[in-house]
Amino acid sequence: MLRRHALKNIAASPLLVPGIAVFATGCSPQATKFQGVDLSGVDYARDLPLTDQNGQRRSIKDFAGKVVVVFFGYTQCPDVCPTTMSELVEVKRSLGADGARLQAVFVSVDPERDTPELLKAYMANFDPSFIALRGSPEELATVARDFKIYYKRVDGSTPGSYTMDHSAGSYVYDTAGRLRLYHRYGSGVQALAADVRTLLAQAS
Repeated sequence: MLRRHALKNIAASPLLVPGIAVFATGCSPQATKFQGVDLSGVDYARDLPLTDQNGQRRSIKDFAGKVVVVFFGYTQCPDVCPTTMSELVEVKRSLGADGARLQAVFVSVDPERDTPELLKAYMANFDPSFIALRGSPEELATVARDFKIYYKRVDGSTPGSYTMDHSAGSYVYDTAGRLRLYHRYGSGVQALAADVRTLLAQAS
């Protein structure tokens, strides 16, 4: 399963999407050097008009003043999702007092099973301040297209059982709600924490 997720992550990387201009770091002496892929200026992944685990309709602008990290997954994911969520906990902890300025957002690609109650419990297992979003199948499809996210149901060996293949990277927004970075799965806590610190410093 881990390999399948990793392969889908690579396939869905914004760097490999035809017709998308990715602004690489280091193009000028003034360019900020990030650990993740610099997406500053792209015109996709603009918003998340979905409902959180508490029934509140959400938007990126709700988190103004915070660096937002968005990850797509599902609660019954056996490997990639819990690993990513645990890493986000470590990133927040490593920021010290600035951890309050980091907002993790988990978007379910399995709204059939990921009820608000289940998402609330799942977030509580990691950090109660983390937000989980879900929508109808149609809403999810719309958001996934805007984020260039891949997801697909894979039926299991018994009737009604299934897993979800899905892209495994994370999108990072600055404190003004602008998409800035894409971190591939496996980039690690230190790389993401360094970029969050950079974005927070830019907002100071």
